[in-house]
Amino acid sequence: MRVLPLALAAAIFSGVTAILVYLSGLSSYGGARVSDADLAALGALQSGFSKCVDANGLGLKAIPGEDYCRVVIQYPSDTDSKWKDPKTGEPEGLSFEFNLCEAVASWEQVRNSTTILTKEYIDALPNGWEDYAWRRINKGIHLNKCQNRTLCMEKLSLVLPETPPYVPRQFGRCAVVGNSGDLLKTKFGDEIDSYDVVIRENETKKEALIVKTTIHDIMNQMIREIPITNPVYLMLGTSFGSSAKGTGLKALEFALSMCDSVDMYGFTVDPGYKEWTRYFSESRKGHTPLHGRAYYQMMECLGLVKIHSPMRGDPGRVVKWAPTKDTIKAARVASDKLLKRPGAGSEGPLSSCTMIKKREKGKIPKRSVVRHAALKHLEYMRGATRYPLERNAGGGYLCMIDDR
Repeated sequence: MRVLPLALAAAIFSGVTAILVYLSGLSSYGGARVSDADLAALGALQSGFSKCVDANGLGLKAIPGEDYCRVVIQYPSDTDSKWKDPKTGEPEGLSFEFNLCEAVASWEQVRNSTTILTKEYIDALPNGWEDYAWRRINKGIHLNKCQNRTLCMEKLSLVLPETPPYVPRQFGRCAVVGNSGDLLKTKFGDEIDSYDVVIRENETKKEALIVKTTIHDIMNQMIREIPITNPVYLMLGTSFGSSAKGTGLKALEFALSMCDSVDMYGFTVDPGYKEWTRYFSESRKGHTPLHGRAYYQMMECLGLVKIHSPMRGDPGRVVKWAPTKDTIKAARVASDKLLKRPGAGSEGPLSSCTMIKKREKGKIPKRSVVRHAALKHLEYMRGATRYPLERNAGGGYLCMIDDR
């Protein structure tokens, strides 16, 4: 008669111990301690994310992973995977694991910094010209690691502004237009023209970002045959690991670094959509459309973008279960701690700066910013500019402050 209660008590104790061990392990995940509120924030993000993918993914499902950071996005089992690995001949898989903590931390970094390579950035890096600049020039290895700085400056002159030409939130509604075959099947033209800024990524042999309105006047002179590996402006190497690749991601990165909201067209083929052709180009070896489609769905369900496609043709479509700004902020704080990001858990505009440099008085950027959101950002930053540093440089930010 007493065996069952004792066994039950042992089972309960074992279960409670397992839960405590799990929470303890997770709270020190990555070597940084997090609070119960941080764990709750990550749990809320993961739960809402799964509901968002289920509601908006057109057949995609999000399955929670082994901790609060990881999720697996799964395609329906009857999805026709047309792309094959050029080495193994194996078709692209139907499930992909993503780290929400990495994604939130990295994309929030993009949203609050400049992603454009500038002369002041290279000047501020230790041995910036000798160790870094020549790597950003096509066939730069022949320039003897920029020991002749004047020659390197000439090669970069068309695409290397002295200071950032744009600030976060400088523009309101932005559209990024890719090259998917769905552009040939839809009538998005008037809708796209209604945006404040339109960025075109076309993956032709001579790639370029073609931009509408005020940006176009500045960029038009730069869209030429120049020996640069990156399109138009050179982009800093913000790392998203192996989660996503391509110039399309760079176009989105550029838009998110200066726009309040970003909508994307012509980037993806939805599950069930039959046309797998590309607009302007043939498919490339190693191109993985299902992985890319899953990554863009992750971006939408993190509140970064809104996807438009033939099967999502309503311009007024509401992204169901999209996270609030408060949810993203709380998850970003927790993610920074878990990932040991510089300045994690600290407030203040310069807390995440691993390098701080003063600008010379004559090189303070001239900012003609009129949007309230952009002015609030500059006010919070006290005029400083944050550049994301690459991981091999220790991560964090290079922060340029005005010497007034």
